[in-house]
Amino acid sequence: MKALILSGGHGTRLRPITHSQQKQLIPIANKPVLFYAMEDVIEAGAEEVGVIVGPNKDQIVETVRSRDWDAKVEFIFQGEPAGLAHTILVAEDFLGEDEFVMYLGDNVIKGGITRHSSIFRDLGPDSLVLLTEVNEPQRFGVADLDEEGRVKRLVEKPQIPPSNYALVGIYFFKPLIIEACKSIEPSWRGELEITDAIQWLIDNGHRVEASIVDGWWKDTGKSEDILEANRLILDEIEPKNEGEVKGSRIFGRAVIGEGCIIESSTIKGPCILGDGCRIRESYIGPYTAINRNCDIEGTEIEDSVVMEECSISNAGRITESLIGKNVKIRESGRRPAGHRLIVGDNSEILL
Repeated sequence: MKALILSGGHGTRLRPITHSQQKQLIPIANKPVLFYAMEDVIEAGAEEVGVIVGPNKDQIVETVRSRDWDAKVEFIFQGEPAGLAHTILVAEDFLGEDEFVMYLGDNVIKGGITRHSSIFRDLGPDSLVLLTEVNEPQRFGVADLDEEGRVKRLVEKPQIPPSNYALVGIYFFKPLIIEACKSIEPSWRGELEITDAIQWLIDNGHRVEASIVDGWWKDTGKSEDILEANRLILDEIEPKNEGEVKGSRIFGRAVIGEGCIIESSTIKGPCILGDGCRIRESYIGPYTAINRNCDIEGTEIEDSVVMEECSISNAGRITESLIGKNVKIRESGRRPAGHRLIVGDNSEILL
């Protein structure tokens, strides 16, 4: 089996962060979102991984190549986003006649996809789509299932949903999907929709099965989704301390990276500190991920994601925030009760 991971697009819902970095590289628990998808498909048996890249392709290539993967990785340039089905056509030469899993690179799913991969192999359908039960199906693409649990219809954001089962951005396909993608017309958005291609399979008598996700799933398209995914992953971390602790308290499940120095501070898990961080006279609270080489002094941070190389000094209380790379935040004399920040890379903020 091959894998096709989508890592293009502009990430407009995550600006200003995505003005300077690709959305799939935003870290969750100090690991790029894209890496969770890479690990999942390789664990499920993919020996060749095609990564669809777009305008910020150099960032993706550099980041993916920074790590050794137990699979052959190829980068496929899409250019401007033209729909999920279009990515399959762009990757036609890479896919060839092989079965493959298509995984949206900004999705995170608990427990990986090995179980779903086994179901695809055992049942042998032309497509297997992952579904999850949601409270507001009107916001999603929804599957209408028959009595045997097969997909008989897909409906995009229906006013009257036929079920509560929403499409997760993970799909298994036989090579017939390439013909389906060539047979459909662009939607009103001017894009080739994967739901239309799957519906083409159904309408032409081909079998589409469903596999239900029994754990959590997050599409990290917005800042609040990233923070929620960060909470979910930190909830499962195992504590580890490779740093130096001086006159500080550490309790709960905390991961403290190599070379960290914690002085006169309180660290309360679940949280994670990357390598080389310096924390002085500060409080790092639950559900906080601070990436490598950050310097934090006289500040309280909770329920937030702070990317690498940041310097935060006497900034009061920061909560539910997403802070980009190389950001400098420091006091300017005022003392507000707290801050909620969405800050792009290389910014400087006076509080």
